[in-house]
Amino acid sequence: MIDIPQIQIHEAKKKLEEKASIFVDIRDPGSYRAAHIPGALHLHDGNVQEFIQNTDKETAVVVYCYHGNSSLGAAAYFVENGFKNVASMSGGFEAWRQMYEHEPE
Repeated sequence: MIDIPQIQIHEAKKKLEEKASIFVDIRDPGSYRAAHIPGALHLHDGNVQEFIQNTDKETAVVVYCYHGNSSLGAAAYFVENGFKNVASMSGGFEAWRQMYEHEPE
């Protein structure tokens, strides 16, 4: 199995402020609509292939889910599809929302 780097939420916040990464939310649509990291893309089965085909594989990607478990698998999927710089956000959105701002869709 691929060893996926995990990023802590304070590191993720820094990347967000630096606009150094694309943030990818893989939670269900209702959760994304209710609240998400500012600027995060909502990826699901219907649009993930388009993202993979149209995104520079050198672009840094931070993947998050609810608690940081499902995002590990999603991050591995991106690595398998050629992405070079992918991390899973530890603690997921639940950890983020306790510390930092988030926005509705």
